[in-house]
Amino acid sequence: LVGFTVLYRKPTWGLLGIAALVPFEGFFKDSSVSGSKLIGASLAVIVMLQLALHQIPSQRLRSNLWRYLIGFMALYLLSLFASDNLGMSQTHLRELSVGLVLFVITLLIGRELNLDLFARLVTLSVSTTCAMAMFSSRFQDKGRAAGLLEDPNAFALLIAFAVPLGLLLVIRSPNLLHRLFWAGCCLLLLGGMTKTESRSGLVVLALSLAIGVWHYRQQLTRIRPRHFGFAMLGAAIILPLAIYAMPAGYLARIQSLSILSAGAKAQDESLGRRASYIVVGSQIIREHPLLGSGPGTFPLHYATTGYAKAFSANRKIGDLYRRAHNTYLEIFSELGIPAGLLFVGMLVQGFYNLIRARRTWLQRREWQHAGMVTHLGMSFLSLTLFLMFLSAPNLKYLWIMLALTWVLRLKAEQAALTEAKA
Repeated sequence: LVGFTVLYRKPTWGLLGIAALVPFEGFFKDSSVSGSKLIGASLAVIVMLQLALHQIPSQRLRSNLWRYLIGFMALYLLSLFASDNLGMSQTHLRELSVGLVLFVITLLIGRELNLDLFARLVTLSVSTTCAMAMFSSRFQDKGRAAGLLEDPNAFALLIAFAVPLGLLLVIRSPNLLHRLFWAGCCLLLLGGMTKTESRSGLVVLALSLAIGVWHYRQQLTRIRPRHFGFAMLGAAIILPLAIYAMPAGYLARIQSLSILSAGAKAQDESLGRRASYIVVGSQIIREHPLLGSGPGTFPLHYATTGYAKAFSANRKIGDLYRRAHNTYLEIFSELGIPAGLLFVGMLVQGFYNLIRARRTWLQRREWQHAGMVTHLGMSFLSLTLFLMFLSAPNLKYLWIMLALTWVLRLKAEQAALTEAKA
């Protein structure tokens, strides 16, 4: 009751709590009740009550993302009714509904969300699980860091999402002590990424960091020639140490990306398995182009192919019934081409919202707001790119960030409109 009362007065605390608990959800995977579920259920009830009592304006539900989401969900339900396996589709719908609820909640209360605190909590929670995975084999999967999750690649996704936020904290820290603390968290994140041995994580992280460098390109002009000596000295020390500390298996996995044309697919079981997902997914799309095979039914179709047996070491159910490890491929094959296009369109609209918000803040010379939008955009980009390597349509961070793209754009445009009227 006390917690419910606190959340009623400060509902954004509940949203922050859910974001902070995402890396720790593995603690409660065998429990029907968890902290995240309790906070989420309480927050949903509170928001509905405040909406009914007009304590939250209903106009906040307006968003340019609805045009895509409503069409997507209409096709989703049609695909559900025509599914090859209704039970698997209903389970998929229950998982997706969590993300949809968070999307609505973020639209309603996202304007009051403390984005700096959001960045701190996400960075701390993910870096904590990185430390646990790096120094304890309990949080590793066959030598690869998995944190409290079952899949090292899913853990790498969380790290790729948190790194831009951690770098923002390093840049904005008010003093040297704070800067060193957040820099230490960033080192833990990078060490955790290395320990996951995720090739896709490395590629996604490099792309998002390149965008960050482009954003701060004007500040790079402040670097004087005398600074290059220190930079080269630091690189000469850090790069050999990083290569030395990098697991030998990770180096071999990275090298396999550069020799795909030389038959690495046949030699690398992981790449061969991912290629088989594309083959099976493409076949499903050809057979069910409009409504797909039904939400969550990709593993059912994959298990009937020879690939499932070929890439299964012990013939366990989990090894035979595999997801597509590609959210876009999974949606196009399970829900059909129209639903897939609407999903991609929704993500593109989210990017456009962030671009508009950043442009507005830059025009007003609000550098801090523009920097925040840029780093959130880097995190959002990491999520959308990682969806090509992981099946995670119900990822909480994804739906929170989707709603935040509209909230950030609206706040920027309203601030500009208010200044123009004044």
